[in-house]
Amino acid sequence: MALRPEPTVSFQSVQYALRVLEAVSRHSGGVSDDQIARETGLPTVHLGPMLDMLRREGYLERLAEGGAYAIGDSLVLLGSGPAQERAVEEKVQHSLAELRDTVGAAVYVSRYIDGEVRVTQYADGPLTPKVNEYVDFRFAAHASAIGKCLLTQLDPNGRREHLSRHKITRFTSRTITSEQLLFSKLDSQPPTVPMLDLQEYAVGTVCAAVPLTAGSAVGCLALSMPVEHAHRLRAAADALNRNAAPMVLSLAL
Repeated sequence: MALRPEPTVSFQSVQYALRVLEAVSRHSGGVSDDQIARETGLPTVHLGPMLDMLRREGYLERLAEGGAYAIGDSLVLLGSGPAQERAVEEKVQHSLAELRDTVGAAVYVSRYIDGEVRVTQYADGPLTPKVNEYVDFRFAAHASAIGKCLLTQLDPNGRREHLSRHKITRFTSRTITSEQLLFSKLDSQPPTVPMLDLQEYAVGTVCAAVPLTAGSAVGCLALSMPVEHAHRLRAAADALNRNAAPMVLSLAL
């Protein structure tokens, strides 16, 4: 499986964040934002919001004396050896629950693992029900926002290989059933714009997804909501995009 070469905004943000964490970890007694800027080469306009995000996520903490930055509890926990996988899952689940409440929709993390679409974690609730998976997402990559977002991260050969195993099927009147048209839409999708599903997978449901790129892994962050809330989809998708970088960071550490 080959990946498309263009990086996403989330990937770039995570690279910046990792550089900041590496710089801070070199100073056990804390380090100023000016020193972080010198060591990372990041301009202040980018560094300030990055430091704020890392503090919110618990990766950094601000020392009272002098306002220096030090490694936070979340980063210590995620680097604790055998417990790392469990810690990452708990961190991602907590972030998903917060994101669910922020966007007012069920939210999902999905990965492309061993040639299959897999939803690895999700957060829903009484007012934000998850989509009725009446057809396994593994067989609906061409129709769902999750699947299409994952397919955009594969090269044409990887997509064809996937569709050779999971044939394109019509689920609703909006489902794209032409491989040529599907690939054209995937290729024209800007990497920084959320992928949408407007009742292509299921009548009565709209969805959005953004890439989660951590190393060679292919993943996405997605949301779903009833079609009567479709007027909120764009704003919710934008909020999803803004919150993708912290999620990728949890998966990358």
